[in-house]
Amino acid sequence: MKNFVEELKWRGMIHDMTPSTDTYLSQNKTAGYIGFDPTADSLHIGNLVQIMTLVHFQKYGHTPIILIGGATGMIGDPSGKSKERKFLDSSTISENQKKIKIQFEKFLSFTGENSASIVNNKTWFEDFNLLDFLREVGKHININYMMSKESVKNRLDSGISFTEFSYQLIQGFDFLWLWKNKKVKIQFGGSDQWGNILTGNELIRKVSNGDSYALTTPLITKSDGGKFGKTEDGNVWLDPKKTSPYKFYQFWINVSDNDAIKFFKIFSLKSQSEIDKIIKDHEKEPHLRILQNSLADEITEIVHNRKLLEIAKSTSNILFGKFTKDDFNDLSEEMMESLSTAVPCIKIKKSDLNNDFKTIITESCKFKIFSSKSELIRMIKNNGLMINKEKINNDQYDISDNLHFKKYLLIQKGKKNYTFIIVE
Repeated sequence: MKNFVEELKWRGMIHDMTPSTDTYLSQNKTAGYIGFDPTADSLHIGNLVQIMTLVHFQKYGHTPIILIGGATGMIGDPSGKSKERKFLDSSTISENQKKIKIQFEKFLSFTGENSASIVNNKTWFEDFNLLDFLREVGKHININYMMSKESVKNRLDSGISFTEFSYQLIQGFDFLWLWKNKKVKIQFGGSDQWGNILTGNELIRKVSNGDSYALTTPLITKSDGGKFGKTEDGNVWLDPKKTSPYKFYQFWINVSDNDAIKFFKIFSLKSQSEIDKIIKDHEKEPHLRILQNSLADEITEIVHNRKLLEIAKSTSNILFGKFTKDDFNDLSEEMMESLSTAVPCIKIKKSDLNNDFKTIITESCKFKIFSSKSELIRMIKNNGLMINKEKINNDQYDISDNLHFKKYLLIQKGKKNYTFIIVE
């Protein structure tokens, strides 16, 4: 690839850009930024497109700046929202900022000639009073101009507060401040941010008669119409405490063939030649799911690490591969913890072990595994019950003697119905 924009075009990562953006970036090394509001204590995979944009930006010699909005986070961006966000207090926002900073360090280099940096817009807003803001910023942007933006138009029927209405002015001033103080020439964002970003361009032009640029990425959609990055459990987070490495890995493994090529180009950091080869191999033998496996390996290792990737893959093998009782007995306690995040988990008391097997698996587990003792007995007679990968042949099984690490049980009903029990 010759330049940054060409890289993004090939990967399908450009939705809009201002005139001459391509020319400017191919002829100049510059700084660019993306804003992230700390409305949660972790980023999720919906943020990965923007993170990857900054990764490629840095790769081509430019300087990425991440704005974690301590000021804008207290308001909430109305873009793409049907109703107003709940306000967060400043201490929650501060804690969220600290955790998000750590996640960026896995993707970007914060040392070297074009090292990435993180800024907080609270720095320049905390001493900026309302009257000064209205005089220095508000007077430059026409109300009709603000009303024309999608983030405002889409909320006129349901209602939008003045607080959210003013958000684009605040984001616009962020761009102006960074343009003046950090030599930032371009702002990136999702396509829903186009209006907010252009407000910044307009402010720079009117206040300083300066040139600036904008580039947005498309909002990622799934071929089945579902929302990208959402599962039955909600968002897929980058924080392993919110989404386990196993579930994170499984999200990418289960990407449909219809989406695999598009997602691979966007989220893999491999070169075009490497990606083209993997796509060709996948198309020859799609049943092997080469694309999904390659992407799941790569992105899980980046977001987590190699060790957690291997644990996630081993967990998948336990649940879906050919795994014996002896294999299970060799598993580490770390693997047990991974299994507990992979399948429904039930905790029982140590005193429950005084009961017989049938009572423990039904009543002690509050009938979440079997609805009755008779159902449990039928399952055993039909050879459909396994515990810790051992086939159970009678209802006199002794749980106490078979607890892994004296507290773990993996219950398997049929081929794929698992429940994990932890004795506390």
